[in-house]
Amino acid sequence: MEQCNGGMRVRHPRVVRALLASAALIASATAAVALASSRSKESPSKTPAPVPDLPQDPAPTAVRRERRLWRAFVLALLLALIAVGAWGAATWEMPDWARWTLAGLALALATCLGIAFLVGPAARRLAGERTPLTDVERKQMTANERVEAVNAARQTLIQAVTSLVVVGGVAFTALGLWYTARTVETAQESQITDRYTKAVEQLGSTKQDVRLGGIYALHRLAADSPRDKDTIVNVLAAYVRDHDFCTLAIGQKKLPQICDPTDGNLPAIATRAIPRTRPGADVFAALTIAPVLASDEYGHIVDFSRTRFPHSDLNHMNLGGVVLAQADLRGADLTNADLRGADLTNADLRGADLRGADLRRAHLGLARLNGADLGAALLYDAELSSADLRGANLTAIKGWTAPQIRGTAIIDSKTKLP
Repeated sequence: MEQCNGGMRVRHPRVVRALLASAALIASATAAVALASSRSKESPSKTPAPVPDLPQDPAPTAVRRERRLWRAFVLALLLALIAVGAWGAATWEMPDWARWTLAGLALALATCLGIAFLVGPAARRLAGERTPLTDVERKQMTANERVEAVNAARQTLIQAVTSLVVVGGVAFTALGLWYTARTVETAQESQITDRYTKAVEQLGSTKQDVRLGGIYALHRLAADSPRDKDTIVNVLAAYVRDHDFCTLAIGQKKLPQICDPTDGNLPAIATRAIPRTRPGADVFAALTIAPVLASDEYGHIVDFSRTRFPHSDLNHMNLGGVVLAQADLRGADLTNADLRGADLTNADLRGADLRGADLRRAHLGLARLNGADLGAALLYDAELSSADLRGANLTAIKGWTAPQIRGTAIIDSKTKLP
């Protein structure tokens, strides 16, 4: 069973990067909308009066270059801090509060930088200005123009702060939704773990009906949690191996007579005359459910190898694709059973009734089929290398011819070939 809480931290880097990128985009978009709104509310521009030629800016070129270099240094420093903060929040090992604090600082710096760009260079370019006003140009402004400029700056700052608050609200809302989803997912995984633990505990009960309830609880859990399906299939297979006919149960001191391996040497008629027993309800349910769970696109393997069900009633059972290597199925009733692709290598099927069974692509190499009845069975693409078919009934089988059987399997004069 997987640890339910083990997969949460793996998703932190992706979540942090997604939140940072989304918040930065939202900040830029919000600031742009606020700027466009403020410009649309201004009165229509009037034709400006002709401005006399202004004297040249006395600031030397070296001073301008120094200012540009200083701005470039500050911009590079801010970008470096944002990158380090985002990368650290996504990859460094630290407590969650420190991780989110670092991510929040990086987000705040990115938002402030974006808003500063929008209300500064971007706004000037939208207004048709390529460079900020020089000191000489500012001195040419009248008192009313200075007041209007200050008011416009105040309005821009208020809108920028409003945009920052909106972005923060969106970011915290997104974090709240993510935390809620994570909490719900953690609760669901914890519930699955509890259900699995209780179901496995039921399998150890001394009461058959309680064990049966545990098996069906695992079946339901496999449908609710597909990632645990492989584990559940293995648990059910192990349950079958530990509860076959020839495993001593609690309080049992002697194995039943059908577990005597020598009765397979009896004639086929005498072997089939021994009464067949249906597995208990719990074992039968596990035998039925495990192959069904394994028959999906994930290709789970059901391992029933070395199980012992001699003289059992398994007719119409679906055992396609299961591993029954070295299984003891002497005298078992497997009429019309679905054994497609099953691994029956070296299995003991002496005296078994396999009439009408679907054995397409089954592996029967080295299997002991002495006296077995395979009448009308489907054997297309089945493997019969060195299979012991002495005394077996192969009349009306499909997929193999008499010459092919003679050259592959072990037969004798009592073998009834198709």
